[in-house]
This record gives sequence, structure tokens and C-alpha cells, in this order.
Amino acid sequence: GDIERSCRGKVLSPTKKRRAVFHVMEHFDVSERRICRVLSQPRSTQRYLPRVRDGEALLTKRMIELATKYGRYGYRRITALLQREGFQVNHKRIERLWGKEGLKVPQKQPKRKRLWFNDGSCIRLRPQFKDHVWSYDFVATRTEEGRPLRILTLIDEYTRECLALKVARRLRSQDILEQLGYLFIYRGLPGFIRSDNGPEFTAKAVRNWLERLGVQTLFIEPGSPWENGYNESFNGKLRDELLNGEIFTTLLEAQVLVENWRKEYNQFRPHSSLNYQPPAPVTIKPKMEILT
Repeated sequence: GDIERSCRGKVLSPTKKRRAVFHVMEHFDVSERRICRVLSQPRSTQRYLPRVRDGEALLTKRMIELATKYGRYGYRRITALLQREGFQVNHKRIERLWGKEGLKVPQKQPKRKRLWFNDGSCIRLRPQFKDHVWSYDFVATRTEEGRPLRILTLIDEYTRECLALKVARRLRSQDILEQLGYLFIYRGLPGFIRSDNGPEFTAKAVRNWLERLGVQTLFIEPGSPWENGYNESFNGKLRDELLNGEIFTTLLEAQVLVENWRKEYNQFRPHSSLNYQPPAPVTIKPKMEILT
């Protein structure tokens, strides 16, 4: 009776059962045979000594270092980083070590509705290539003394690259025009721009300017954030991985930290929809050969 009461709850894996047997043996004067019978644990499994692979201590140490540095990355992204560093591992092995070390995988985001209709209507246009559809939105936060900050987030929906994170106390339609104008010169014109239907985005000056340039605008319906799902997902990552863990003392500090995070997101952070590669990794262009 005492043994059964001490083992209540789900003990499913062989490792957990092995620990439970040792725990009961420490607190009760009962044989290993009887405890294994109560827990349905084969005695051969109980006496099995797991073999430690060569280099597992180094792998575990590096995994913990990466998990500590990138606290909101799950084991799959950590696996991609380890593979990038040269470790010959798969996600199943890292998942096992992840659980063994008591690391917590971030909760999955809830599923969202589809981003487009079957009839291909423009409001849910699916991006087909680079610079096909850009989308942008606002994120709100505050500095330490409580003054508000606004962040304009702008991404390429196809490549997932973050094109701009503009931080200011206030953002108006003129600020959007300046940011878009710079990107149009630097990167070229997109086919479409998807955005909220707030006053900054529906400002007559913005719409007229985009129309003159031949850029089509896609405005989402009120109360339907899933229609701008790519940007909503990005905003969630920005808040989860940076804004929720930083206290900004000044506007300048916020601008520097947000821009550093944008570069890390584009050039380093593994993206699950891109086979755990960053959206815009740093590349070294080969030198042009002189033809003779």
C-alpha cells in the first residue's frame, strides 16, 4: 500500500521509472524486485547503465550556453545553431539532452487562420517571390520612466527579412513616407504593401504617393489580425525575444538595441520556415576575376 501511494501519478519513461525505483528503495525497506514489479519496470532496464557518447559533455555545455544566450529559442533552433558550428547532431538528440538538463521549450504559438482565400483575393495575397509583398505595422512599448515608444516594423513576407525597425516617440505618415522612400531607393519597389487600416497607413498622402509609384496597397479588415499574419508573427518574436526582456532607459538606447536585434534576426537567428536558416545571412562576395 505504501509503495503504491508513493508512486502515484504518471511515470512513463524508463528513465523516470528508474529514478522512482531508487527513490522508493531509499525510503522503504523493500527489495528492488518488488518495486520493479509494482512499477512494471523490467529489472534489466533498471540495471542498465547508459553509455555516455564521446564529446557529450562538450555538446551539453555548448547547448546550455546557447540556450542561456538565446533564452527564447527552442531545442530545434538550438540544434540548427549547433549544426552551424560543426556538431554532428540531430534534433532528437538535442531534445533528449534538453529534457535531461531541465531546459524549457517555449510554448508554441496558437494556430492562426489562413492568410489567403482560395479565390486568390488580394486582401490575402500570398507572397510568391522576393519584394512581392511587404507588410508593416506598429508595436508599442515604453521607456523606464513610462514614456511611450512606437516601433514601425517592416518585413518582406517572402524572405521573412526585416527591412526596417524605426523607433520613435511618435510616428506619423511623414515618418512612414521617409522610411519607405529610403527603402525604395536602396532596394527597389515592391509589388504590394500590406498594412493595417489605421490613420497613419490610410493617410491620403501615403496612398497617393504609393499610387503614383505603382505600388498597390492591401489593407486588412478591422479586427482581423490574421490577415496580416506574417507581420503579426514577426511582432510576436520581437516582443518575446527583446521587448519583454529589456528595460530601455532612453530613446537612443532603444534605437540601438532594436537595430542590433534586427541584424541578429536577419543574419543569425534560425527561421523555422526557412529550414532553420536566417532570412538574410552574411555572405562574402567573391572577387571579380580580370578577364585577359
